[in-house]
Amino acid sequence: MVTRRCLFLLPYALLMLFSAAQAQPGSRDLREDESAYYQIVTLPTPRETQLEAGDLAFMGPDKLAASDRYGDIYIATGVLGDPAKVKWSLFASGLHEVLGLAYKDGWLYATQRPELTRIRDSKGTGRADTFETIADDWGLNGDYHEFTFSSKFDRNGDIWILLTLTSSVHSDSPLRGFGLLVTPDGKATPVVSGLRSPGGAGFNAAGDLFYTDNQGFWNGTCVLRQLRPGAFEGDPVCFRWFDDAATKDRLARAGLKKPIEPIDGSRMYDEFKRDPKFELPCIYFPYQKMGQSASGIACDVSRGKFGPFEDQLFVGDQCASTVMRVFLEKVNGRYQGACFPFREGFDSGNLALQFAQDGSLFVYGTDRGWGSRGGRPYALQRLVWTGKTPFEVREMRAAPDGFDLLFTQPVDRKSAGDPASYAMQAYTYIYQSSYGSPEVDHTAPVIKSAIVSNDGMAVRLSVSGLVLGNIHELHMDGVRSAQGAPLLHAQAYYTLNALPAGSAR
Repeated sequence: MVTRRCLFLLPYALLMLFSAAQAQPGSRDLREDESAYYQIVTLPTPRETQLEAGDLAFMGPDKLAASDRYGDIYIATGVLGDPAKVKWSLFASGLHEVLGLAYKDGWLYATQRPELTRIRDSKGTGRADTFETIADDWGLNGDYHEFTFSSKFDRNGDIWILLTLTSSVHSDSPLRGFGLLVTPDGKATPVVSGLRSPGGAGFNAAGDLFYTDNQGFWNGTCVLRQLRPGAFEGDPVCFRWFDDAATKDRLARAGLKKPIEPIDGSRMYDEFKRDPKFELPCIYFPYQKMGQSASGIACDVSRGKFGPFEDQLFVGDQCASTVMRVFLEKVNGRYQGACFPFREGFDSGNLALQFAQDGSLFVYGTDRGWGSRGGRPYALQRLVWTGKTPFEVREMRAAPDGFDLLFTQPVDRKSAGDPASYAMQAYTYIYQSSYGSPEVDHTAPVIKSAIVSNDGMAVRLSVSGLVLGNIHELHMDGVRSAQGAPLLHAQAYYTLNALPAGSAR
């Protein structure tokens, strides 16, 4: 065992470089291959507006609310059927950039920049006529980047509010960079610190909440983290509010203590060892390899209606116009796991994801002036499983001496059992106050053996040179299914923060 020691606002030029890198002559275009398993259905949008993505929420099995960046909320009916028959109506207007929607007991809860509002149509006219402020206990100074995201309702009936930083760099308004928990009675309590630029939030099948944070200052690449009360999520710019006369008592009453000042230029794993409140990323999304601006999160709890990835998370990327797949497991009480490419080819920059009752995934996009690989300024699309099962790594799990790979179909025993069919490298990113980071601390873990299970559905990789705190990038170009097919996506990226009990150190 080796230990190591040694959404926003992305420059358009970087986007173009990323797009070019993804479309090099002779490179494999996966969109046609992916469409055999997951088809993209484009829905019409209201003619009278540019429906640039805010958030989505179902108000019934076939009734979808969609907010936009202009402060409007539209209702679409018939979204699960023929796209030509979808009907739109304006439900509410005059709001301020709604980036969170949740529906409960006849009320639509809308998270605007300055407040959480609940809205309803009490007269049955199809237009909202009742607007009630639930909570507005946070700062806002008009800066472009002071976005306010939120979750759906958690298991206790609460909503989490996520406050991005001012200009993505500073915390110039009270509690910018904090996460707040809003109870049904409207009490807003700061519960986590250290957010930078959240792109979305979502629950896993167990009801635990996660959010995406974007590459930038103190974030070498985009990450997925759990939101747990009392945690420090990584960006120290918001520490000023622990000492501010107007907010320090509120934070103390909430039980939040100022985290340890991080070391500029260190590594996140080292910071976690210094301060247990430091929330390590459950997932690193390697920069450009898995996109550049991670966004909305949705969990497949459809019981097989969306294919073989039940209970896994699906995460959008605004810049790359993709949906990624995430497998999480708990090791030593904390989540970690692997991310995989899943589906390319969406029309705009994916921001919000929402599963429907029929198991299809709605994907809501905008380029917002930042640009996106999809090329269109906005889009609402639906991802539908065709019923065919792709040959994929369904799960990648940490093992005491390596990794367990679980497949969606039986493997060819010869190719999958040959260590030469695999290649691995490990690396991480600098934890620093400057923008982003290159990959650093590269090592080459050695795959010593690959043992195929009796049923051909799993492979145990024995690996020497595992590095705690690092991404383990696995390529499986030589692996074939029992039918001779290559993997649809032959790469996986596992964030290894801990090894299971019984591992040799």
